[in-house]
Amino acid sequence: MSPSLRSPSPAPPPPDPFGADPGGADPGWEPRDPTLTTPGRRGAPRRPRRSLPRRLLRATAWLVLLGGLLLAGALTAGYLLVSIPAANAAAVAQSNLYLYRDGTVLARDGEVNRENVRLDRIPPTVRQAVLAAEDRDFHTSRAVDPKAMVRAAWNTVTGKGRQSGSTITQQYVKNYYLGQEQTLTRKAKEFFIAIKLEREKSKDEILQGYLNTSYFGRNAYGIQAAAHAYYGKDVERLDTAEGAYLAALLKAPSAYDVTTHPENRPAVLARWAYVLDGMVKEGWLTARERAALRFPDPRTARPATGLSGQRGYLVQAVEEHLTGRGIVDEKTLAGGGFRIVTTLDPDRQAALVRAVEERVTHRLDPAANPADRYVRVGAAAVEPATGRVVALYGGVDYTRQYVNNATRRDYQVGSTFKPFVFTAAVQSGAQTQHGEPITPYTVYDGTDRRPVEGWPGAPYDPANEDGESYGEIPVTAATDLSVNTVYAQMAVDVGPAHVRRTAVALGLPAATPDLTASPSIALGPATASVLDMAGAYATLAAHGRRGDHTLVAAVSRDGEPLPLPAAEPRQAVGREAADTTTAVLRGVVESGTGTAAQAAGRPAAGKTGTAEDDKAAWFAGYTPELATVVALMGQDPETGGQEPLYGALGLPRVNGGGPPAEIWARFTREALAGTPAGDFDLRLMPGAELPDVPPTPDAPDGPEDGTEGGTDEEWYEPGEAGPGPAKPGRPAAPLKPGNPGKPRGQDRQ
Repeated sequence: MSPSLRSPSPAPPPPDPFGADPGGADPGWEPRDPTLTTPGRRGAPRRPRRSLPRRLLRATAWLVLLGGLLLAGALTAGYLLVSIPAANAAAVAQSNLYLYRDGTVLARDGEVNRENVRLDRIPPTVRQAVLAAEDRDFHTSRAVDPKAMVRAAWNTVTGKGRQSGSTITQQYVKNYYLGQEQTLTRKAKEFFIAIKLEREKSKDEILQGYLNTSYFGRNAYGIQAAAHAYYGKDVERLDTAEGAYLAALLKAPSAYDVTTHPENRPAVLARWAYVLDGMVKEGWLTARERAALRFPDPRTARPATGLSGQRGYLVQAVEEHLTGRGIVDEKTLAGGGFRIVTTLDPDRQAALVRAVEERVTHRLDPAANPADRYVRVGAAAVEPATGRVVALYGGVDYTRQYVNNATRRDYQVGSTFKPFVFTAAVQSGAQTQHGEPITPYTVYDGTDRRPVEGWPGAPYDPANEDGESYGEIPVTAATDLSVNTVYAQMAVDVGPAHVRRTAVALGLPAATPDLTASPSIALGPATASVLDMAGAYATLAAHGRRGDHTLVAAVSRDGEPLPLPAAEPRQAVGREAADTTTAVLRGVVESGTGTAAQAAGRPAAGKTGTAEDDKAAWFAGYTPELATVVALMGQDPETGGQEPLYGALGLPRVNGGGPPAEIWARFTREALAGTPAGDFDLRLMPGAELPDVPPTPDAPDGPEDGTEGGTDEEWYEPGEAGPGPAKPGRPAAPLKPGNPGKPRGQDRQ
């Protein structure tokens, strides 16, 4: 190829300013523009720097973003990790509330005064008052209010007063699930649980829980307990003004109790007005209604109702009634929360206590008379027409004497059992061994130690008191004088098994200890309780119709009523049998051993009785309106052993015609005050109309000896009421006032 046709040679590259070999490999990048200077070198232009505020702002933005991410992560983790726990023990703890029949509080059996109620039992204005005081946007707002929480925290930090900033939902969570401690951990749990709770429960459920767990002062937890503590009424009966005051208490329960802190009355009135003004603002109350309201002063604070005095005995008897009849099992009842309306009458209960104090308690002097240490009293009163127990006396004080003398079953009833033998005789149409019908005027052999006839078992020859023999004596007089030999023979004539069945039909429990079908059953070795005997005598007073005695009128838990056993009265024994027994027992009060009962000032029937060795003295009696049984029992306070009552109350011998009958008369007179004294409407058995019969021989006025499980006492202290006049056509059974008698080998004084 000719030189002219060749391509011109390229110009050599310029020398590399950094000393690179021009003949070397291509470095892969273009050389720097030689017109530009190297950064940092003298004469080169500098990149402008950002200002410090801009850098701080950028850093803050990053920090905020990072904090937001961390917060979101923490909230998510907290929501996932914190679950709704079980209720704390304090929040679910409730006492059982016991009420008298008129609705007044009898007692509470626990330390926590709380009774849960359904929301529909709380008047709307009371609910609205609480919302006006605590959370006016409750129904429309969320479970938590972050702005309120921040504002409350700021006010607390800046000294404007501690504030919670919590919604009602959060307060309920604190009350029910957590506790009252002021910690960040608790507050965090409260926050998450409140959010979750709102998704699981309705607003009404949360409000109901809040109203049942909030503390209102005076040891009252929940709106129902507060209604009773401050106004003595159920929550349903609260009016708007009262509800507003209870709502005001939520802020500072103790400080806002105007009866305890009258100096805080201006602050209380201001808070009360704040609540009502809030109700007006929310449209829950008109301005006119608001202007008409006056501050409702609460009643004076009272000591907590414990179980001292008679209350413990009453609660114990009611609990035994509930569990013994299968209404509530013992474990469930112990769990609390029950509202129990009893049949007990507060006025009659107080009258019974006064009667015992007047006739026994105030007369005891253990320091001067050691026998007074043994005296215990039990009593019970039942309405024959309804079977309702209206009063009980269990002992001097439940906190000092724990055993309930009204319900215990370990003292013999003595001759108070004898009327059941006669009732059984009339009921069955029984005849004597000689084929004569048993009526009030059937004549028996009252000889002391006379062996019973017709009994296939071991020979039995009971003793009369002080070994007295009466010869031929009608049943009426034998009842007035409580002749053991007559009634032991009558029990055999009737049949001991039938006597036992009749006693159970009248009201004694079939499981009563020593209620054995033998001739001695007539003398009262059975150890029925005072309450058992009152129920049985009430059946006699009700013409033989038995409505099982009851201590409970209504029971509910959390507003739900519990079913009670049907208490329909039934004819336990024939009316003629019951009424004829009543006619015989009227003679005991009119001219026999129970004349002290005449002080009641109205027609009455009754029977005295004494346990073996004088360890208990009884009087069981009734009017048409009320049946009451009273017993004095001897018990050593240290050993718990049964002791004779010789010398107690300054008497050589305590007998049923003495203090027990006196208590009965004193109580019956007051309990029936204002009630017309009605006579018995009796339908007697054929042949009960008394013919003219010879007078009954004089008899001792002391108790008969009862070596087979029962004795009776029939004598009078100087000044006591003596035998009354004989009924027309009925022989009197006069007692010899000067008969000294011999109690257990000792001369009477």
